[in-house]
Amino acid sequence: MATEPVPAEPAVPSLVDRYFTRWYKADLKGKPCEDHCILQHSNRICVITLAESHPVLKSGKTIKSISYQISTNCSRLQNKVSGKFKRGAQFLTELAPLCKIYCSDGEEYTISSCVRGRLMEVNENILHKPSILQEKPSTEGYIAVVLPKFEESKSITEGLLTQKQYEELMEKRSNGTASTS
Repeated sequence: MATEPVPAEPAVPSLVDRYFTRWYKADLKGKPCEDHCILQHSNRICVITLAESHPVLKSGKTIKSISYQISTNCSRLQNKVSGKFKRGAQFLTELAPLCKIYCSDGEEYTISSCVRGRLMEVNENILHKPSILQEKPSTEGYIAVVLPKFEESKSITEGLLTQKQYEELMEKRSNGTASTS
């Protein structure tokens, strides 16, 4: 008596996949493979994370420390937001630095905002446990949360890649490196 194969259960989309649209900024500031991922919620709020291809995630580097101290006078940790109109939030441009990641091999990576808006919060958990940045980059290991201006919420995705465009870029990169080696 033959047994009928059990159909595989459809994969349940993750919380991130269900409620956020992924956008990517590739080769930020001309640095190859330093890609950032922007998770945009339908309420226009953006969560800044590292893309899967970022050297910190892909190369298996060890993170020594993370600093939200951008300059001597500017620390993203001093961002205090209050009230309905988000008073006190630091305003960011697309290239505004959010934090610096220092690796044990001496490499240093500056993570940028990628979107214009107000800084709602930074993830202080990655300061105490930097490994979650690598283990769960899209969830607990996010960098910061940015709220774009309402008027600009439609235009913030200009210059960003969709998930499909990013996957095509990754394929081109892998074919390019395979042919050069």
